Amino acid sequence: MMKSSPLKKKSSGFIFLILSVSLILCNPLSSQDRTEYEKVISSDWHLRSSLEVKEEGKKVSSPDYDLKGWYAAEVPTTVLAALVKNGIYKDPYFGKNLDDIPTQPFKQPWWYRKEFEVKIKKSSEHARLIFYGINYSADVWLNGHKIASSGSLVGAFRIFEIDITSLVENGKNVLAVMVFPPRPGDFTVGFVDWNPRPPDENMGIWREVKLRVNGPVSINQTFIQSKVDLKTLEEAALTCTAELVNHSHQQVQGVLRGEMEGVRFSQEYSLKPYERQTILFNPEKYAELTLRQPRLWWPNNLGEQSLYRLTLSAFVSDVKSDKQHVSFGIREVSDYVNEEGHRGYKVNGKKVMIRGGGWVDDLMLADDPRKIEAQIKYAKHMNLNAIRLEGFWGSSERLYELADKYGILLMVGWSCHWEWDEYLGKYCDDEFGGVLTREDMELVAKSFQDQVTWLRNHPSIFVWALASDKLPRPELEKSYRKSLMVIDPSRPILVSTAYRESVISGPSRVKMNGPYDYVTPNYWYEDKEHGGAFGYNSETGPGPQPPPLESLKKMIPEDHLWPIDDYWDYHCGRFEFNTLDRYRKALDSRYGAPGNLAEFVEKAQLANYEAMRAMFEAFAAHKPITTGIIQWMFNSAWPEMYWQFFDYYLMPNGAFYGARKACTPIHILYHYGDEGIYVSNETHVLAKDLKAEIRILNIQAKVLFKEKKNINIKAYSSQRIWQLPEIDVPEKVYFVDLRLKGKKGKMTSHNFYWLSTKKDILDEEGTEWFVTPNKEYADFTGLEGLPEVKIPIRFRFKQNDDKGEVRVRVNNRSKYIAFFIHFNVAGSKSGNSVLPIFWDDNYISLLPGEKREISAHFAWDDLNGETPLLEVGGWNLPLRRFKK
Repeated sequence: MMKSSPLKKKSSGFIFLILSVSLILCNPLSSQDRTEYEKVISSDWHLRSSLEVKEEGKKVSSPDYDLKGWYAAEVPTTVLAALVKNGIYKDPYFGKNLDDIPTQPFKQPWWYRKEFEVKIKKSSEHARLIFYGINYSADVWLNGHKIASSGSLVGAFRIFEIDITSLVENGKNVLAVMVFPPRPGDFTVGFVDWNPRPPDENMGIWREVKLRVNGPVSINQTFIQSKVDLKTLEEAALTCTAELVNHSHQQVQGVLRGEMEGVRFSQEYSLKPYERQTILFNPEKYAELTLRQPRLWWPNNLGEQSLYRLTLSAFVSDVKSDKQHVSFGIREVSDYVNEEGHRGYKVNGKKVMIRGGGWVDDLMLADDPRKIEAQIKYAKHMNLNAIRLEGFWGSSERLYELADKYGILLMVGWSCHWEWDEYLGKYCDDEFGGVLTREDMELVAKSFQDQVTWLRNHPSIFVWALASDKLPRPELEKSYRKSLMVIDPSRPILVSTAYRESVISGPSRVKMNGPYDYVTPNYWYEDKEHGGAFGYNSETGPGPQPPPLESLKKMIPEDHLWPIDDYWDYHCGRFEFNTLDRYRKALDSRYGAPGNLAEFVEKAQLANYEAMRAMFEAFAAHKPITTGIIQWMFNSAWPEMYWQFFDYYLMPNGAFYGARKACTPIHILYHYGDEGIYVSNETHVLAKDLKAEIRILNIQAKVLFKEKKNINIKAYSSQRIWQLPEIDVPEKVYFVDLRLKGKKGKMTSHNFYWLSTKKDILDEEGTEWFVTPNKEYADFTGLEGLPEVKIPIRFRFKQNDDKGEVRVRVNNRSKYIAFFIHFNVAGSKSGNSVLPIFWDDNYISLLPGEKREISAHFAWDDLNGETPLLEVGGWNLPLRRFKK
């Protein structure tokens, strides 16, 4: 429920922000594409509903305005995020609290207001405000003057620059922004059917606001392209462009100078009053831009993520006018079509099996930088190499910078939120979606150009996607392609992330055929028409991934935790995905109906692990027919049950470690389709002198089959090395233990499967767009008969400043299998898990007599002063807790 607030009594509202910042010129900032003459305006804003503000913008942007009744905020922020932070609404992520937040207060505009200091040192200096994202339109006032109106400053993905030189004061200034909310049919930020819609539709200043001050000439839109010698990888040619703008009414001459790790180059220029001119530095004219032995940027697991830093300085008559720093990577990306007609991608001339997940920002667009980094590090830890952005996500460039740093390729493009009536809020064409009119196309094309220009220096971005489920209109596609030929000819273009035929560019040669709900592991190997392991699947997955118990307690009220009810459904997806019914039917049929919450959670993690591992392994086993797989989704915008490797609170579920296992670069696996044993090599070097070991055991841990084999496996290939023999056991459950060792017996890959003599049988005729059901399910109920085991646990916590580490040694001295053991670190007083955490393996199984050492690292500060506690439990291993 909403706390006492004037908003509750009003039917609509506006928000103003108030800003207060001290800007010192020539204070260098090191982030991507940022100048030392630039400052992010983030702290000490204020906002309020326009229904509560009777004054006009002239008064609101005056220095003596009374802020009584305004809410403190930091920008970027949506209106709802700021109100939640001010305690106006209860935690919208818990239970059904989100339903208690009314939509009416957000039907009208809100004000944002900020006071800030500017120090102008010279009369020749010029000042500009840059708005990187306002949802959806705005009137802007500065020092009592209106400097932009909502008729022209419109579009959630437009970037607007406003020259304020004539109005800015040398000292205190006041900025006031009246933000108008998106209406049905507007091309705004959206979440499709992934989660509930935010009540404010994410209205507000959702991206950064910056103040730039420079001399008469500024440097804008710097872009560095690299061309790699793909035969040797020992040479790269760089091309650099930058736009110079003369902000003065006089003609100016000067020189633009570049410097990069000791390489220097320069070019003279002459600009007429207010002229814009693009300066080109190419390797044909500037030999120093051809680099020998360049440090190349590679995706995760294929090489280093080397980054360079370019500094450009513009001088006017030997006086520095502007300076810009740009981070970039040297790499070359391209696409190809395989023999089966499927599109794939290359980095530096090498084929890359794209393996990733679909990203989404926080429901209120309130992700903090630390959480963003944790999620990107999770991607790397899972051995993934890609993330798909369905939508240009991110309240800043932080997401893209971290992808550069950790080697996570980004597939970036528009969302299907604009392609379906129920999401966009207006009629959408069956083929082209909701971009209908010439005005629509002009706005969306300009938005796309703004986003590409803003992000194009990030080496992590490997493709621009022009549409999601549908196609851009032919005239819009022409506009996109014409623009990209100028602003970014260095990347492949994907016309649609679904299989579509464009009259302009031909077939997309990727697919989006589901599934999105639970399917049994054999699906990925057996399906030949929909989402199975062939081609490039741009979004798919085995549906729900309910989180561990601790997270369920954070999102579901205690009296609704068990049995599963409508509160659980509320935290599912929407429409076809608004329950766990299909998932629970499979879980009950395969593992037995759980009798309590703890049993459900244990079985859910087993199912999550099994389902996710099979999907990624199928795409590995079927190379080169397969070229890429994007799990739908990677993360969650709020606490939920669906589509996640880890939940909103950063707690990994079984799917996380199933994916990590499956995506091991050199990997041994079981094929659920032909019951073969395969070895996959995702690297670009021959893997030789490997020894594969296979053991088949029954539920009493008796070895039924054992064999070893020496193998070599070619670069970027998959090889079938064994056929699994037929097994007949009364319990219907048996285990397959696979190990792949390198030189000196070092473990390269270790995999453990629970299989059934009763197979999963698909009902292919019953396939719908989002799921293929089963005629019959495998029977794993025999797992209930695993004898309980107790195993010795030895562990050691280690602290090195803020870095924490735990090493755990487990020894199965019993004569039975210790099945599906999971590890966790928590605070000894609160019991709260330490998150994020990075275990090198989890949900493991131990054969009789087997010893393992498992380790994890985490941030010691996340213990919040508590002593660490180790938790160890498993399917047939009672949960135990050990203090440091």
